[in-house]
Amino acid sequence: MSVHALYVMAAYAITAVVLAGLIGWILIDQRARKRDLAELEASGVRRRSDKAGKS
Repeated sequence: MSVHALYVMAAYAITAVVLAGLIGWILIDQRARKRDLAELEASGVRRRSDKAGKS
C-alpha cells in the first residue's frame, strides 16, 4: 500500500469516527431534551403552541 493510500484511508477513518461521534451526541442530547420536556409538561408548564391547553 502506498503512502497516499494510507493517508486517504486514515482520512476516511477519522471522518467516520467523527461523524459517528456527532450522531451519537445528537441522539443522547435528544433523549435528554425529551426527558426535560416531559418533566416540564408533568409540572404543568405548557407549550405556547399548545392550543388544546387554552380554554
